[in-house]
This record gives sequence, structure tokens and C-alpha cells, in this order.
Amino acid sequence: MQIALVASKPLRLVMPIWLAAAAFSLACAPSFGQDTPAALRALERQGLTIVGKMASPAGLTAYAGYMDQQPVALYLTPDGKQVIAGTLFDANGKDLTRAALEEAVRKPMSEGAWKGLEKANWIVDGRDNAPRKLYVFTDPNCPYCNKFWSDARPWVESGKVQLRHIMVGILTPSSAGKAAALLADKNPGAALSAYEQGLTRTNATALAGGHAKPLDDSGLKPLSSIPPTVKAKLDANEKLMASLGLQATPAVLWRDANGQLNIRQGMPESAMAEVLGPR
Repeated sequence: MQIALVASKPLRLVMPIWLAAAAFSLACAPSFGQDTPAALRALERQGLTIVGKMASPAGLTAYAGYMDQQPVALYLTPDGKQVIAGTLFDANGKDLTRAALEEAVRKPMSEGAWKGLEKANWIVDGRDNAPRKLYVFTDPNCPYCNKFWSDARPWVESGKVQLRHIMVGILTPSSAGKAAALLADKNPGAALSAYEQGLTRTNATALAGGHAKPLDDSGLKPLSSIPPTVKAKLDANEKLMASLGLQATPAVLWRDANGQLNIRQGMPESAMAEVLGPR
């Protein structure tokens, strides 16, 4: 059997979009442990999470890792001094890496992403004892965020779901100022609820007529000058959103019965029961 090592095409958890990535190798660095190759330790210092060894053909020693929710397969060179990130193919062009890599990183990536969401700067919407918790990347000027907020009311008000809005300001020039105003409010949950409720009817009319447009500033004045502490929260939220490969709001993240992280971008109107659970 012939095996070729080529540039890695990383997969994305839940949304398996394979993107191009360059192969690379690292020279030997001082060892931190007798059983862990020094090159892997060097990668860990650069932010890569090493999950552990994974199955590999042809006697190769392979490790699974990930960075910013991008899985990486690492193959140790025979002398143990370098690692190469890539995908193995056999003589028939069959990918010999993907299945093993997915199996190795699925649970650790899911748990790591969920912990990142728990530590984010979010606004509570719903009861703390709600059995189902969802994280929602929300832009205050996003009309579909407002629709999702409105459509989710039956689940939230019945106590079945708690939404945790991770505020970002990416849609229009006033988005950041409005997101900052909400985060800086003495009662962010009440402020968000009043703002969304105040625009629900006009936004629903606009969407029904096929005229989706950013929400106006009625009921929420953007901060003209964002305090450094609040800006740091917004920056962290947007960095987290980018690390998860998300580019649109609302972006909803939840865990299913098996603990698997699920992600849905855009308005999940036809899948509300899937996202929020039984009504």
C-alpha cells in the first residue's frame, strides 16, 4: 500500500466544512515530559490542544489536536524530532485520516467550545433553573435576532429554555455602541427584553413584507464612547464567534441529549423544536 502525506484539510465540528491548511513541521524543542515528543509540546505552547494518540496505518505514530475548533492530525517523524500536520491518502485516493481524527477530537472539541461559551460575556434571558440552556450570538441591529427572540418566547416564558445572548456589534456602524449599552446597563436582561419587545411588531411587519432591514435606535441609544472594560467584553465575544467559524447572527449553539455541541446560523424558523426542544 502506498501512502501519501499531503496538506491538511481541517474539518469543523458539527458543520464539517473542510478548509485548506498548510503542512508544517517543528524542530526539536526542550522536552517537558519523557513520553511526549518535544515538538508536540512546542505546538501546545503556541495554542494547539493535543487530545492524544489516534489510529494510524503503516506504523506511523499519529496524534489528534485542535486549535480554534480546527482539528489537526499530527504525524511524528521516525526520529521523533519533528511533527507534520496533514492528511494521509492511500494509492486509491482514500482519506485515511478523517474518520480517526473526527472520532478523536469530537468530544474534546465540543467540551472545550462549551466551556468557552460558559465563560463568555452574555446576557441572561430566562430562568436559571431552565433545563435547556442555549447560547445565541446576537447583534442588536439584526432583524432576525429580534425574530428569534420573539419566536422563542413560549419556551423562555414557560421556563423550559434559558437563552444566553452573547452580544456582538458586527452588522452596522451603530451595532457596537448598542451592544455596549446593553452590556453596560445596570440590568442588562431587562434592558435587552425591553428593547427587543419594543421593536417586535414593526420588525415582524417588515419581515412579512420581505423588507428585512437593520433595527432602528428607538428604545436603545448607542454609546458614543465605549468604556474600555465593555469594549474588552465585546472584543472577546467577537473573537469567540470567529474562533467557532461563525459569520452570521443569530448563531445558536446548544447541546443535544448526547452532550454533542450543535450549531445553527441564521433564523431557525423551520427547526425551532429541534433547537429549543419540545414546546
